[in-house]
Amino acid sequence: MRIGRVAPLLTVGVTATLVAALAPAQASAAEPLKRFENQKPAWHRCDASGPAAFQCATIKVPLDYSRPDAKTISLAISRLKTGVAGKRHGAILFNPGGPGGEGLDMPLMMKDMMPAKVREQYDLIGFDPRGVGRSSPVSCGLTGREQNTEHPYKKATFGRDVAWARTVAGKCRARNGDKLPYITTRNTARDMDVIRTVLGEKKISYLGYSYGTYLGAVYAQMFPQRTDRFVLDSSVDPARVWRGMIQIWAEGTEPAFTRWTEWTAQRHGTYRLGDTPAQVRKTFWDLIARADRTPIDDGGAKLTGDDIRATLRPQFFSPKNAAETVVALKKAAAGHPAPHRSLAPDEQQGRHPAAAFAQAPADNGTAAFWSVVCGDTANWPHDPEQYRHDAIRDKAKYPLYGDFGSNIMPCAFWGKPAEPVTAVDNTVGVLTVQNQWDPQTPLASGLGMHHALKGSRMVYVKGGEGHGVYSADPRSCANRTVNAYLSTGKLPAQDVSCDAPGRQGPGVNQRIVPAPQDTPGAPRF
Repeated sequence: MRIGRVAPLLTVGVTATLVAALAPAQASAAEPLKRFENQKPAWHRCDASGPAAFQCATIKVPLDYSRPDAKTISLAISRLKTGVAGKRHGAILFNPGGPGGEGLDMPLMMKDMMPAKVREQYDLIGFDPRGVGRSSPVSCGLTGREQNTEHPYKKATFGRDVAWARTVAGKCRARNGDKLPYITTRNTARDMDVIRTVLGEKKISYLGYSYGTYLGAVYAQMFPQRTDRFVLDSSVDPARVWRGMIQIWAEGTEPAFTRWTEWTAQRHGTYRLGDTPAQVRKTFWDLIARADRTPIDDGGAKLTGDDIRATLRPQFFSPKNAAETVVALKKAAAGHPAPHRSLAPDEQQGRHPAAAFAQAPADNGTAAFWSVVCGDTANWPHDPEQYRHDAIRDKAKYPLYGDFGSNIMPCAFWGKPAEPVTAVDNTVGVLTVQNQWDPQTPLASGLGMHHALKGSRMVYVKGGEGHGVYSADPRSCANRTVNAYLSTGKLPAQDVSCDAPGRQGPGVNQRIVPAPQDTPGAPRF
């Protein structure tokens, strides 16, 4: 997931699936949904500067699937028809993550990642999820500062944090009051099924990253008979949506920080940050205290200790990056700042890359993020004092990020979701993929998804760093496993453990993925 700084169409034979997927009151919507099933997309070249084969279209979907004869919204979809006659298996949809990530260009990106033997089996399908990019985008009219979600807990500033959360929620309601309750993962999954039907496919295949893993799992839960070859890369724990997934960043960072101190101490001759883990730890926290007393000049911007904690959090999952950054900050604190801004929060902080497209409002990524994480579930406290209590507790428990992760969020003032959160608990066969050192969906999160999907197999990359595993790297045994599954539809007989490219080791080992306690300091659930 990223937070800002990171439907069924019917034929006679599938009425029962619709009834299971929608609330009882929605079953009567079956007949009106047929008009969406019968859409004929007007495919056209997406961009004059892009490949002629890359085509786009716009279809209509119900805003509220319980009232399909009422208001509709537009959904932007794209395709690369790469399937080869005689080899074509079907269509594969993609989602890049978010919530709030645009997916329209993903067929072009994935074409270069997928080997020909895989690509020739599928038409590659992209789409901007509802509320995002060119799919009836939401906007809350947020300033860049209002999009900054990194709020450390302090007694003196907590009142301002509450006011910020209330303001964001109020602006989003004011701008999107009639639309806001329906920008949810469940409705995006229903939109995926509209796409499936419009494409004329009995089933769909899917590759989703980060938040896209949760979207894929929800689709599999709602439409198990229409779920074909699904790959979920860097998974959200469905039991923790959504406050728990923000809090898990704090939990997951602590073992990464411990690993960083050990790695850096072994390279004291290079970084001069301490020759024991304890000394490296002290160097870091002394730097934080120094920045809190006198902000550090980072190439013209002033960084507090809180700024450093928030921005360095994901870097600790790649020790070399974190060590180099701490060295640079130490130099800046000694009066030798970097020649350019490298860490400081500013008015751009919090903007999703989707905001770079002219078609979307500047705050679209952030607005879509809050719409989904607040609208999916009622599991958000409404009493500000609960957030205060949790932030104080977690700052002590997880010093690097605990107060950020548990501080108040706009969801405290969002209102009641339109329908209950999806309970993911099924035996659909899917493939999950997970790095050991993932900063956004830590290992405990990936294991949570794997356990919820009881028919799944997991590819675990031991020593793997970064968010997102599947790529074009020919050295990666994870890629080989994913490509074999997409080519044949056959899951591995059991979970697969890989060494990260470049690590010492025998490569791929067929064995059970380790439990969280097998990774030093990893969270348990």
